[in-house]
Order: sequence, then structure tokens, then C-alpha cells
Amino acid sequence: MTQIWPIHGGIHPAEQKQQSMALPLGAIPLPPTLVLPLNQHLGAPAEPCVAVGDRVLTGQMIAEPIGPFSAAVHASSSGKVIAIEDRPLPHPSGMHGPCIVIETDGLDQWVALAPCDDYKAEALTALVEKIRRAGIAGMGGAGFPTAIKMAPKANQPIHTLILNGTECEPYITADDRLMRDRPAEVIAGAQLMAHLLGEPKNILIGIEDNKPEAIAALQSAAHGSRISIVVFPTKYPSGGEKQLIQIVTGKEVPSGKIPADIGIVVQNVGTAVTAWRAVALGEPLISRTTTVVGEALEIQRNIDVRLGTPIGHVLALHGFDAAKVSRLIMGGPMMGFTLETAEVPVVKTTNCILAPSKKELPAPAPAQACIRCGLCAEACPASLLPQQLYWYARAEEHDKLEAYNLFDCIECGACSYVCPSSIPLVQYYRAAKGDIREARLDKIKSDRSRERFAFRQERIARAEQEKEAKRAERAKAAALAKEKMAAQKAAAQGEQKPASTASAADPVAAAIANAKKAQQALQQSPQEQREKLERQLSSAQSRLELTQQKLAGALSDEQAEKFRAAIKGAELKLQEAQQKLNDFEKQPAAGSAAPEDPVAAAIARAQAKMSLAPDEKLTANLASLQTRLTKAQEKLAQAKADNASTVEALQLGVDKLAQKVAETEQALAAALAETEPSAETEPSAEKTASPKIATPPAEQDAASMAIERAKAKAEALAAMSEDDKLRQQIESLQARLMKAQEKLASAEAEASPHVDALKTAAVKLEAKLAETQSKLENA
Repeated sequence: MTQIWPIHGGIHPAEQKQQSMALPLGAIPLPPTLVLPLNQHLGAPAEPCVAVGDRVLTGQMIAEPIGPFSAAVHASSSGKVIAIEDRPLPHPSGMHGPCIVIETDGLDQWVALAPCDDYKAEALTALVEKIRRAGIAGMGGAGFPTAIKMAPKANQPIHTLILNGTECEPYITADDRLMRDRPAEVIAGAQLMAHLLGEPKNILIGIEDNKPEAIAALQSAAHGSRISIVVFPTKYPSGGEKQLIQIVTGKEVPSGKIPADIGIVVQNVGTAVTAWRAVALGEPLISRTTTVVGEALEIQRNIDVRLGTPIGHVLALHGFDAAKVSRLIMGGPMMGFTLETAEVPVVKTTNCILAPSKKELPAPAPAQACIRCGLCAEACPASLLPQQLYWYARAEEHDKLEAYNLFDCIECGACSYVCPSSIPLVQYYRAAKGDIREARLDKIKSDRSRERFAFRQERIARAEQEKEAKRAERAKAAALAKEKMAAQKAAAQGEQKPASTASAADPVAAAIANAKKAQQALQQSPQEQREKLERQLSSAQSRLELTQQKLAGALSDEQAEKFRAAIKGAELKLQEAQQKLNDFEKQPAAGSAAPEDPVAAAIARAQAKMSLAPDEKLTANLASLQTRLTKAQEKLAQAKADNASTVEALQLGVDKLAQKVAETEQALAAALAETEPSAETEPSAEKTASPKIATPPAEQDAASMAIERAKAKAEALAAMSEDDKLRQQIESLQARLMKAQEKLASAEAEASPHVDALKTAAVKLEAKLAETQSKLENA
């Protein structure tokens, strides 16, 4: 005989078990509707995987587990899902929760099952997952998911498996009936669980000595196996998990720990049977054995009832007399709770439905003042101080409650049972536990909110630092660019010749530039020039229309004013493009009068400029610069209105032109001062004429050489074939593209503000080069 150890405290209430054991295990008809809560276990509720209107079969999963601490829910019978809504739940608070409501069809058609002939050939993880998917949860306590206990951590080696067949609470005989009628399945379930736990050294089934028939049946079924049936004296609450461990092993579970921490796993005998049926037969948990008892019923017995069956349906089939009942209780009289309505369904943890008469279980006497008798401390099986916990619970001193190990209380009700003042001590403890859990959740939420706020502040600060760093880099790049421009300007001013010499050099530069323009003009056919002008006109029209649309959708007056300014600039661009196209169309067509030779015109203009006096040349340059400055300012205003990326580049161009205008005005003023007659003498007829200053011979030679080079180049182009012209143009474009790419790379390395403008120029050159190469290939 296995040794047993005593436990502290405990009581001996009237057992009242004979009423429900007079009849064999029975069955009841299916109800018209089944109400299946999504949370019938300890942990996270399952997630529905069916919709209203779906037809389901018996054993079909209708809600799948979410996370490890969850269990699946299956249809208890075939039928149609008519609702997924909140319904009353079997809970001490009478709360409502989400449920799947099935209208049964009476056919009870099963889904296809997947039995396993030899579970030892399967992987342990697959077996545990099968138990989890079958929705198996503890059927004798709070409904802890069985798969969690069957997969302990690596640092928790299990040496003892205990099946709990104690069933110590009065009135309840569901496990007793199960062990009498299905002992072989109980033993098979114990062997399955031992296999999942790595074959622990000890396999024990604990049972009180008030169940002689069940003891005999289990001993017969376990004959020849290494499973031990441990029988010990009847005492309430021997069926508590920690109390049973102490009785059969002599070990105590430390406060705040679980049995697995000391190498022990405890499971209910009903849980072992359902786990074995789930693995061996493929059956999910859709029914359980429940005790229906109480003097308010005509029939008292144990039944095999489908989960989701309303309590009212069960009571009606057992001759319920509502006039006699004192209250409806789910569970036993010690640890059960009162039901507010008979509409609540049978769930996985419903081991008893108690309908006592008013004489059988009268209403409790009114609570009186505590007399400090100490009986509660003597009866407590967890060796707590119920009196102190009661005072701290009333005062809501949560720290003191935790210090006195409130959560070690198993809520067995032994303290309330022996209290001469009829104080409902367990109710105070339950309420205090709920308050502490809620306070813990609130603290976790507040800590997370505080962490999120701190992270947000850190993120904002980091973003500001990054922005400031980027601003500093841009400012540094702009300063470097200004320094570089200033250095270039200083170098240019240091190399600049006197005004007369610079003025004299202008014709040469102009002649060369005009010659280049003439060359480019020769390379473009009239059709290409027309197409280019038409594209410019179309682009200007599109820009005007787009800006008008933006003005229509402006959200503020300030934004509308910007768009109006942009529209004016776009209208000027459109007029300019239209004027260029009109001027081009006025030119003589091919076959009529020959157009003016652009090279000859450039040479003529260079010769005419050479004959101008210095002040006249400066006046012409000043007019040209002022025209360019006006156009540049218009482009800058348009870019600012469009918030374009070229604003900085255009601003630099405007500044340069404004500086050139000022320098030219100074040079013109100096030249006019030199040519004015002396106030002391009377101007002669020769002096009153327009002053002419002869151009130095060296300057005339330079201009003549430029003109000769332009003529030679024009003659060479005229003598070339079209293919040679295209090849020469390709070589020129390739050289220009290479220089543009070098400038772009240098600007990107220096973080120059002109990167976008240089990139646009490079793209245009690439397009022009590709177009010219295509022309050459076609030719």
C-alpha cells in the first residue's frame, strides 16, 4: 500500500452522494438550440471560424484557439448557426459573453474523424497539438488547457503524474460514475499522458475511500500496469491540486509556484478520458458527465450531456419544481456559484447542476461581527490566516493581502463553513483577487503607455536632431559654394583688363558664340525647329492649365495669391512661345527667297559691333543684360510659386546678372565721362559729332581671326555630307555630356544646391545624343 501523508485543516461536511448514484449513467435528447460560449476554459477565448447561416456537423470546429492559453470549441451537434452574439454565461457575476448559437437539426451527423491506432508512433508535438485542437481543458477545476500541462518546459522534468479521482465536494458524483463505468478508458488516458510527459517514474490515481466500487474497478483495470491506485480517508478538500500532491507524495508546492516546478503534473480523471478519446478515436470534446441532483428535482442522476445544452432544458427533463428550489447552483455547495438564470449553457467545467430545496439548503444566516475564534485558521487547508485576510480585504489593503499569500487560497469554502458568525469569507477573497488582478492590468497598461510616451519623445528628439544635422550640412554646403563663387569672382576680377580692352574683346567672343549658334541652326531642319517651337507652346499651355486648376482648389487666400502670380508668369511664357512660333512661320518657305545665311549674319553683326564706340558697345551690352535679368526674375518668381527644386539655382543666376548689370553701368558711366568735352573750351563741329575711338590693331586682328575661323568652319560644314555632319555633332554632344556628368558628380559630392539643375541638363544632353544617333542610323 502506498504511503499517504496528512494535510492541514479540512472539514467533514455531509456527503449527500447517494441521491445521484441510485440510477445508472443516463442520456437526454438534444435541445432545440445549443449555446456554445467562446471561453469555456481558463485563458484566451477562441476565435469563431464559422458565420451566421453556416451548416455545421457534430464535432466540427467552430472556434479555433488563439495563442497557447486557449482551447478550441466544437459543434455539439449538427445544425445551422443562427447567431454569434452575447448570451448569459455560467459565471459567479452573471456576466454575458460571446457565444455561437446552433439550431439543431436532430440528425446529429458527425464530421469525419481521424483516429490514431498507435499514438506511440506519432511525434509528441503532434499529439499535444491534437489535444489542443480537440478543445480539451481541465474538467474538474478551472478549466486549464490540457495541452499546456502536457508540454512542460525543458527545465521542468516530470517524475510524477497524478490523476485526481478524489471528488471530495458534497453531492458531486460525476467522476465516481465515470470511474465505475469506464475504468479502462481512465487507465488508457493515464498511460497516454505518461507517454506525453516522457514516462515519469510514478503514475498515481488518488481516490477517497468513500468510493469502493470505483476503487475496485480501477484496480482491476490497472492490473499488470505500473499505475498505482492510492486510497486515502475522506476529508474535504482533499481534491485540491496542492492538497492531493501533499497527501500522495508528502511534498508541498511552494507559494507562488506550480506543481510542474517540483516535477509533478496533476490531471482530472475526466480530462484523461477525453484526451485519450481525442487522440485514439479523433473525437473532440463535445460532451461531459454531469451530476444533476437536488430535492427540487424528481429524477437525480448522472447524465452524459452535450456542451451548450441550456440548464433549463436539463432541469425540465428531470422534473424540476421551481416552487421548491432555494437557488440554482453550478458546482457543489462548497465551491459552486449561484446561477441568475437557467438560460446559461452546460460548459466544459460543469460537473454538477444542483437544485436544492429550501429545506435542504436554506439561505445563509446574516453575517455578524467576527468574534476572533480562530476556527477558520484551523480549517484552512492552505495554512493561511483567513481572519487577517478578511480584515485586509475589507480595508482594500492589497499589499497586505499579497504579503499574506491571498492567491494561495483555493476558495474551498472551509473557512466560511466553520465560521460561527456566518461571514461569507470566500466572497471577500474572490472580490479582493479580482480587484488585485484589475489593478495589475491597469499598472501594466499605464507602464506601457508611459513607455510608448517616452519612446515617442525620444523619437521626436531624434528626428529633430537629424533635421538639425541636415540643416547644418545644407548651410555648410551653401557656405562652401558661396566661398567658391567668391574665389572665382575674385580671380576673374584679378585677370580682368581695362574697360576699353574688355569692350574691344566683346566682338570676338560674340562672333564665336554667333558662329556656334549658326552651326546649331544649320544642323536643325525647319521641320525640327517648328516641332520644337510647337512643343514649347504646348508645354506652356499645359503649365497654364495646371496652375489654373491649382488655383481652383486653393485652400487659403495666401495659397490662391501664389497661384495667381504663377498664372501671370505662365501667361507670359505662353505669349512668348506663341510669338516665337509666329515669327518662325513668317520666315520665307523653302523654294522661295533664300533665307539669310546665319553665318553671314553673325559675321555682319560682329563687324558692325567692331565699328561701335566703347560707350555704344557698353550701352548695347547693358540693354542685353537688363533683358536677361528681367527674364531670369520671371523664371525665379514662377519657380517660387511652383515650389520647384531649382529656386536656389535661379536665385544665384539672378544675383549674377544683377551684379553684371551694375558693373556694366559703372563701365558705361566711366566711358561717358572720358568722352565728354571740357567745360573750358567751346566744342567744335568735329567734337559735337558722335565720338569714335579707333579700334586697336591687335583687337582688329583678333576679331578678323575669329571671323576667318567662323567662315572656315561654315565652309567646312557646307562641304560635309549629312552623315559627316551628324557624326561631328555626335562627337560634340558626347564631349558636352562627359563634361556635364563630371560637373554633376562634383556637385553631388559637394552637396551643391545646383544638383537638380545639372541633372536636368545632363538628361537633356543624353536625350539629344540618343536622338542624333538615331538620325545617323536611319541615314
